Amino acid sequence: MKNFSAASADEKCPVVRRKNSDSIPFPLRRTAVLLFGLIFLSQIFCGAQETPTEYQIKAAFVYNFVKFVEWPPQSFTSTNSPIIIGLLGKNVFGDNVEQAIRNKVINNRELQFKVFQSVAEATNCNVLFVSASERRHYSEILKAFRDRSILTVSESDGSDDFIRDGGIINFVIVDKHVRFQINDANARSVGLKISSDLLSIAIPAG
Repeated sequence: MKNFSAASADEKCPVVRRKNSDSIPFPLRRTAVLLFGLIFLSQIFCGAQETPTEYQIKAAFVYNFVKFVEWPPQSFTSTNSPIIIGLLGKNVFGDNVEQAIRNKVINNRELQFKVFQSVAEATNCNVLFVSASERRHYSEILKAFRDRSILTVSESDGSDDFIRDGGIINFVIVDKHVRFQINDANARSVGLKISSDLLSIAIPAG
């Protein structure tokens, strides 16, 4: 598995303080996307001796996407229902997502990770990573979520198939750095509100 450069060996883990789940203590700009990822990554993998792998970085981003998305109230059965991060298809993350969300709580909701074996099972989550192993079935899979407030994420690098077929966030690799595209129209169509801070550092699709 490829390693992706994250920070210099002399860089210490930064401390990020937040007043609440909707405030970010530093300005988010397109040119700061790498810093954005590194700071969030440090919160999860700080102290690790090796350079984070591609899927450690992506797992950190998936966890942090949750902080910048607002779900409609009806997405949860109660005020303390967990936020379910699901995966459909090949588990390319291993245990990286579980590590990233371990003991994490956002807006008083515990985060949980589940691997789903079918589209029907996957409708019962709030965030769904659709593995590239399902690329041939993107259109069919995403049709099942068009009336559900699920943040769909994938990694169809070099192609906009996932975004075009109705997906919301798509990971791409640019100059060996993990970046992402967002289709805000697709998000709004299923009742999701994505923070302008997150939208501002996404790169254009296509």
